[in-house]
Amino acid sequence: MTKPRTIDEYIEGVAGPARELLEQLHALARATVPDASEAIKWGHPAWVHPSGTILFVISGHAKHANFTFTPSTREAFDAELGDLETGKGTVKLPYGGPVPADLLRRMIEYRVREHEDAGVLWM
Repeated sequence: MTKPRTIDEYIEGVAGPARELLEQLHALARATVPDASEAIKWGHPAWVHPSGTILFVISGHAKHANFTFTPSTREAFDAELGDLETGKGTVKLPYGGPVPADLLRRMIEYRVREHEDAGVLWM
């Protein structure tokens, strides 16, 4: 399999519930940060601020998708993440479960402000 060059190619390389979730996350990201450019970074879909700083990355795995922000963005929403598993800057979204679209939208918006107002770069 060739390495994806675009987010669409990345998503096309995935099947079933993983593809459905990644398509939803892609649509959410496009709607929330229309001025960000889309790129493949480290083999995964990434959204890049016009300044060149990575805002967030998504990735598909065997049983879940990861939505990766900066640790400071993830930490700002700890109280709202409930039962979702998290990592340093990641939120694990299990396939087949509900997508917390409103929460993710607010996290994306926070990440943009964090970069624009406080100068927080990528990890």
